[in-house]
Order: sequence, then structure tokens, then C-alpha cells
Amino acid sequence: MIAIIAVLCSLSSPTNCHEQTVTTSNFADVSMQSCLMGAPQLADWMNQHPTERLAAWRCVLGKRDGRGA
Repeated sequence: MIAIIAVLCSLSSPTNCHEQTVTTSNFADVSMQSCLMGAPQLADWMNQHPTERLAAWRCVLGKRDGRGA
């Protein structure tokens, strides 16, 4: 399994950033290559989080404990 770790920053306070593990059923079969290229599913996921800006992301092999959305 590949986990996508997103760095999200608040639009109202751009210096207020945090990491979040992106976990939805749309990401169940994301390949490492797709993840590194900015998995198309990430744009859909961001549409569901309109108060935040995607500052960065990284791809991690295996499951990571963290705050999922």
C-alpha cells in the first residue's frame, strides 16, 4: 500500500500548516509512479477541503499512522 502524506496550509493563515495522511477509497490502488506524479485523485480530495492549500505531498510505502480525512 502507498500512503500519500499531504502538507496542508490554512488559506486564512498561510503559515499554519500540518501534515495529513490522505486516506480515501479513491487512493486504494495508487501506484508509486502515479503518486509521485501527483495522483489525479489528490485534486478531487482537495476539492473537498476548500479552506486549505496543498503545499506539498510525499509518497510513503506502507501504512502510516496519522490523521486521516
